[in-house]
Order: sequence, then structure tokens, then C-alpha cells
Amino acid sequence: MLLGTVLVLVLLGSAGPASAHAALRGADPGDGSVVKSAPRHVTLTFTESVALLDDSFRIYSPDNHRVPLDEPEHADDRSDTARIGLPDGLDEGTYTVAWRVVSADSHPASGAFTFSIGKPSPTAPVAPADPAEHPITTSLYDTGRYLAYIAAALLIGTVAFAALCRPPDTAPLRAPLVTGWWTLLTSTAVLLVLRAPYENGTSPATAFDLSAFTGVLTERPGIALLTRLALLVVAAAVLVCLPRLSRLRRDRGGPDGRTSPARLTAGTVLAVALALTWASAEHASAGIQVPVAMTSSVLHLLAMACWLGGLTALLIVLFRADTPPPVATVTRFSRLAFVSVAVLVVTGVYQSWRGLGSWAALTDSSYGTTLAVKLVMTVALLLAAGLSRRLTLGLAAAASPAEKETEKETETETRVVEKGEAVERAAAAVRGRVPELVVSAPSDRAPSTAPAPPARDDGAPGSPSPAPSPTPPSPAPPSVPTSSVPDESPLDRYRRALRFSVLVEALVAVVVLLVTTVLTGTLPARAEAEAAAAGPAPVAGLPAATVVTIPYSLDVPGGKGSVQITLDPGRVGENGIQAVAFDPAGALDSVPELRLSFTLAEKDIGPIDAGLTDRGGYWATSDLNLPLPGTWTMKATIRVSEVDQVTESHPLRIDP
Repeated sequence: MLLGTVLVLVLLGSAGPASAHAALRGADPGDGSVVKSAPRHVTLTFTESVALLDDSFRIYSPDNHRVPLDEPEHADDRSDTARIGLPDGLDEGTYTVAWRVVSADSHPASGAFTFSIGKPSPTAPVAPADPAEHPITTSLYDTGRYLAYIAAALLIGTVAFAALCRPPDTAPLRAPLVTGWWTLLTSTAVLLVLRAPYENGTSPATAFDLSAFTGVLTERPGIALLTRLALLVVAAAVLVCLPRLSRLRRDRGGPDGRTSPARLTAGTVLAVALALTWASAEHASAGIQVPVAMTSSVLHLLAMACWLGGLTALLIVLFRADTPPPVATVTRFSRLAFVSVAVLVVTGVYQSWRGLGSWAALTDSSYGTTLAVKLVMTVALLLAAGLSRRLTLGLAAAASPAEKETEKETETETRVVEKGEAVERAAAAVRGRVPELVVSAPSDRAPSTAPAPPARDDGAPGSPSPAPSPTPPSPAPPSVPTSSVPDESPLDRYRRALRFSVLVEALVAVVVLLVTTVLTGTLPARAEAEAAAAGPAPVAGLPAATVVTIPYSLDVPGGKGSVQITLDPGRVGENGIQAVAFDPAGALDSVPELRLSFTLAEKDIGPIDAGLTDRGGYWATSDLNLPLPGTWTMKATIRVSEVDQVTESHPLRIDP
């Protein structure tokens, strides 16, 4: 089941970039406006708080050159604004402003618009491409988020099941506990490393940029991820200090096997702290009623983990435990699940109201559609849970008083055996010393210290009686209900049906969890409505990027493939270039060297070397200057080995 879940996550993660959650509410100067004189600043206002990047603003002059800018900042110390200072002496014409910020719930948002100084430029701006998102980075980041949710549910739910439901055999729970901890640790580390490329829309290889990584550590999403890593280390230390799960009962405080209040408190504090690392960096941290929303988000996540993670733990115990779990364990989980569902319903209704804003948004927005799918799957999950609860009640009713007494005796005997292990080891040590005592005793001493000879069975007078065995008698095995007929007892039938219903419930729960994580990557309908009320979205004037694919072929091993070259914006002036090599099957390839040059023969300009540098999997530059419009010749030289290389040419139209 875990492998299937991972495959689904990969497919969902590669489906496309997550919707940004901060929408542009207004701009000063406004989109398409004409101002008499050059403004001192460009100010943007968003529907929620945003974090600024080093490259949050790019402004292009009428002749398509980048305008030198100051550091971006928040206007009037308002976290929902972004402002950039402009230099003096700007010429007349149309300017293009491209922006990129990070919304309060950790998702990047980007766009562009135009304004004119004095009068618009004669050439109308070209409509831009969609905001740049690197597909590999986005896919990896989204997959890491999905796995983190599942791992948190598995880790918290398993511990809650072991502590609150008290199954006699907890050895099978070690595997999900370790799997959940390692998966959450790994996914969180990956999210932290990919955070800078995800915000900037660049390749995963740029994650090794130390300056970008250290910048992430000062932002709220990065701090939340770093805190989660620290909490996982603390949680591991706490779990290591506790006895092994298979011997958890020996360490419980009360006569009925309950976990001590100190351990319950420590576990609750760690679970709440982990949940806060999500609430502080997602939907709940932005918008209206933030304190209430964050409390609701924490309770929602913990209830989800106790129900779905505990459900997985119960499923494992039902199928993997040496003996079926007692009725009391199943009944305790039924009560825990009922409380968790009640909390989920209350917090889910509040969060849905907060995200939707209106009933019409349930059908008129992507957020509402995704929420409707979640509601349908949740109803299916509740039906499966209701069936499991009915079977649990039937299981409790089918358990005869004698069987319940047997379960109590089994628990008591288990504690006696565990507490007597030390005595057994001491007895074994004494038995090991007995032969040494016999050998070292003198032959003429009284045999008072020697073991008695074995008794004869010939009935002769004076034969010594047999010596008692030094090994204490082992406890009798627990009694089981006798069944001399081939038919199953009602108790066995209920247990078999419960296994099936819990399995179905767990499968539906996985789907609900996947839809939930998709919902966290969708723009809330309330924020979408606020952005729409502020007016139509600005039509960006940033030129679209130019993408060229050049195939190459050499009659040597690994000598065939293609190079995809992206020029941004692909117009006169300063351009950025990204070049990626692919093998014949379309997979990413690595070449030892890649060079690009540009020649404008009609003006006798060139060749101009692009100066590409290896960025760890792709080649790039950000300062190629093409001074004139026209049809340029782009030459790509690809070296595939130490001695083999090939040069291919491609015409490239550069507009003003």
C-alpha cells in the first residue's frame, strides 16, 4: 500500500505547479496607466502577507534593458505590500514590471504589468508566458509535501494508538513508527533544501547556492521546516529512551497498563509542536482570524493523525500481531476515532467556511471543486468507519465473560513473565556455576554440597530421592476458546469482518489525505474573490521567452541527443539563457561542455560568446546582450567526450 501511495504522489506531484495563494490587489502606478513624470517607487498590494526575494522585481525599459533597482522592501511596514525604488532619469515610454513574491502560506506568486512615463511606446508590449515554474523542482517539492503529511499521520497516529489503545503485542508497531519518523525527516530535509529553487522557480541544481539557502533560513517557511527537523530529533531521543515497543507494557505506570501522565504530556507537547510547523506556514497563517485558524488547523491535523494513523496501526495489529488484539483495544480505538471524527467535522466546517467565503464558490472555483471532492470522499470514509464501529460493538458483545477473563489473565501472566525475566537470568547463572562447584569439591568431603545422584527406578531401599530442578516452572500458556467444530465462532467471524472493514477504511483514508494535500496547494476561493473585486488581473507586458531545440548527432557512443535553449526574453537587449541536454529517449543528459555563440551577418556583428557556465545539470548565463534586431545565427557546440564534439547552427529571430 505504501508503494502505491508513493506512485500516486509522484503522479500528482508532476501534474503541474501549485496555485499561488497571494493575489495582486493593486499596483501604483497601475497597470496600463500613464504618468506625467517618473515615479520614485513601484508599490504592489496583495491579498495577504508576502515575503520578498532578492529578485522580487525586474523592470524593463522601453528599449528592453533591465533597469537597475534597489533592494525590495515592504511599504509602510505592511507585510501585504512590496515596494521597489526607481533610479532617476528614466526615459519616456512603456516600462514592464515583473514581480515574484512568496505568499504567507509558503507558495510563490508571480506576474507582470506595464505602465508608461509621458506617453506609451509605439510598439505594443507582447503578452507574457505563464509565470515561470521549474517543473522538476515543483514536482519534487509537491511530492515532499504529500509524503510529509502521510508520514506525520503515521508517526503521530502510531504513538497515539500504542499509548491510548494499549494493545498487548506492540512489536508490529515498530515498523510504522520507524517508517513514519524517517519519511518525515527525509521529506522535511528535502523541502528545506528545495525551498530556494521552489521560491525562485529555478532548477533543483540551484539548491546548492549557499546564499539562497541561508536566505531561506530567515523566512517563515524555512524556519518552520528547520523547527520540524529539530522536533523530530527530540522525538527520536524520547522514543529511544523509552523501552522497545514490544516491551512497552513493562514500563507502564498503572496496574491496568496505562501510560504515565508524564509520557502522555511529553508526547502531546511534541505532537502539537509538530502540527504548528504546518499551521504556521500554510493557509491558517494568512487571511482572516489567524489565531483561531491556526488553532483549528493544529486540532484538525492532530485529529486526522490520530484517526488515520491510528487506523493504520490497528490494521497492522489485526494482521501482524501474534495474537488477535483484545476487545478492549479495539473498543478504545473506536472511542478515539469517534472523538477524532467529531474534531475533524467541527474544524473542517470552520476551515471550509474560511476558505470558501460563499456557497457559490463551492462550484465556481477550483478550491470549491477540490473541497467538494474531499467532502464526498470523507462521507465514504465515515460510512466505512461506521461499519467498523458496528463490528466493534458486535465484537464486544460476542466476547463471552470467560473470554474477557481469559484476556485479563493473559495480560497479568504477561506482566509476571516480563518481571520474572531477571529472576530467570539469575537462576540460569546459578545453574551454570553448579558444574564448577562439583568439579572443584574434594573427593573425601561429605557430599552435602554435591547434587544428589539421580534416583533409580528399581525400587531398591535407600535409593536417594530425585533432586528438584532449579528452573522455576514456566507459566501455563494462555487458554484459548476451544472449538472442536469446523465452523468459526461468532468472535472469529467478527474479527475477520473487522479486518476487512478496517482495510477498506484505510484505503479510503489514503485518498482523503491525498485530496487534502492537493487542497492545500489551491488558491482559496475567498482570496480569489478579493483579487477579482480589486479589478481584472494585470496583463503582463513581459516578453515571452524564446525556446529553441537543436538536435545533434555523432557516430560515437552517447553522441546523439538534443539541446533545448531558452532565451528570456528573447528580444533586443539583455537576455538570460538556460540550456538543457536530452538523450534520444527524452531524458535529461549531462554533457561535458556546451558553448553558444550568436552572429548577425547582415550587420557584421559577432560571433558573441554567450559565456555559459555549468550550473549542475544545465548550462546558463544571465547577461547576454544582443544589441540589434534581426535574424541571428545561433551556433551550439556540444562536447560529448574528451575528444568528440559537434557544432550545430540554428536561425534565431530577435525583435526590438
